[in-house]
Amino acid sequence: MEWRYSQPVTIIFGSNKLNSLHEILNEYGLKNGLLVCDPFFEKNGLSQRVVELSKGLIKDVFFDITPNPTVENVDSCADIIRKNNIEFLIALGGGSSLDCAKASASICKTNDSIREYIGTGKVFNNDSLPIIAIPTTSGTGSEVTCVSVLTDHKNNIKAPVVHKNFYPKIAIIDPVLTITVPPYITASTGFDVLAHALEGFWSKNHQPICDALAIHAAKLVFENLYDAYVDGSNLAAREKLSEASVIAGLAFSIPKTAGSHACSYPLTSIYKIPHGEACAFTLDLFTRINTKVDDRLSYFANQLGYDSAYEMADRILELKKMMNMKITLKDAGIKLDDLEELSKLCMHPNMLNNPIEMNPSSIKNMFLSLNY
Repeated sequence: MEWRYSQPVTIIFGSNKLNSLHEILNEYGLKNGLLVCDPFFEKNGLSQRVVELSKGLIKDVFFDITPNPTVENVDSCADIIRKNNIEFLIALGGGSSLDCAKASASICKTNDSIREYIGTGKVFNNDSLPIIAIPTTSGTGSEVTCVSVLTDHKNNIKAPVVHKNFYPKIAIIDPVLTITVPPYITASTGFDVLAHALEGFWSKNHQPICDALAIHAAKLVFENLYDAYVDGSNLAAREKLSEASVIAGLAFSIPKTAGSHACSYPLTSIYKIPHGEACAFTLDLFTRINTKVDDRLSYFANQLGYDSAYEMADRILELKKMMNMKITLKDAGIKLDDLEELSKLCMHPNMLNNPIEMNPSSIKNMFLSLNY
C-alpha cells in the first residue's frame, strides 16, 4: 500500500478563540481583509463583532451568499475583491460562506467567471489570496479541505471544484459560536460530519492516517450529537462536535467522499433537502451495502462499541428518527416515477470512490427499500 498525507491548514481550536482574532491576523501579517459571511450574521450582529475584533484589519463585508452558493455569488465577491484591492478573506459561517470564499480567493486573480471551472476540467493557476476560515456550525469540515461545492443554475449543475488553492491558511475553531445553532441544523450538520468520517474511511482512496481520524470523529458524533440536539447550550457536547467536524474534515479531505455524498447532490438540487440531511438519507443504507465487500467496516464499528457494521447502521437509522430526519421516499417528496432519473443523477464522480460498484439499477433498488 502506498499513500501520502499532507495538511497545510493551521488549526487553532478552543472556546472563545474568536477573541484572539486581531492577534492571529497580526501574527501572520494580514491586513486589508474582506469578511465573507451569511446575511444572517448581519442581522444577529456577529459580523460586526468580527469586524470590531479585527481592530481595523477587515475593511469590508460581503453578505450576498445563498444557502447553496452560486456562480453569481462567487463572481460578485471576486469583483469586490478586485475593486478594493483586498489582501485576505475571512470566511465566517457554514459550508456556503466557506465555499464562496474559497472560490472567490482564486477566481479574483483571473478575469474569468467561476462558471468556467465547474465540471469543465479547467484548472486554476496557483495564485490566490489567503483565507481564514471560522466555522459557525459543526458540519462541513470545509475549513480544512480544498473543496468548494458550487451551483450553476444556468447549466443545472451542483458540483465540487477542487484545487490546492482552496485550503484555508488558518482555521479558527471556536465551539462557542455553535451554541445558538438550532436543533434541526445541529442534526443535519452532525450527520454531514458522520458521513465525512464513514465515507472517508470506506473510500477506495482510504489511507491509515485518515482512517484513524475517521474513527475518532465518528465516535464523537455518536456520543455527542443527540445531546447537542436536545440541549444546544451543552458546551461540552458542542466542543466535541466541533472537534469531530474538523477531524472528519481531515479524514475525508484526501480520500474524498463516496456514495452518500454522490446521492446528496440531486437530493439537494431537486428536492431541496439540506446537504447534511441529504447525506443522512442514504448513509445507513450505504453502511449496510458496503460492509458486504469491506471487512474493515466491522473493525470500524467495533472500535465504536458496536458488534457489527449492521448494528452501527441500525443506530444511524435510530438517530435519524430521534432527530426527525427524513426516512422514506414520501418524507423526501420523491415519487416512484422519479427514481429512474434520480438514480442516474446519483452517478456523480464521487460514486466511483464507493467500495462496492454502484450503477443506476442498484441505486434505484436502494431507494426502493425506502418506500415504506
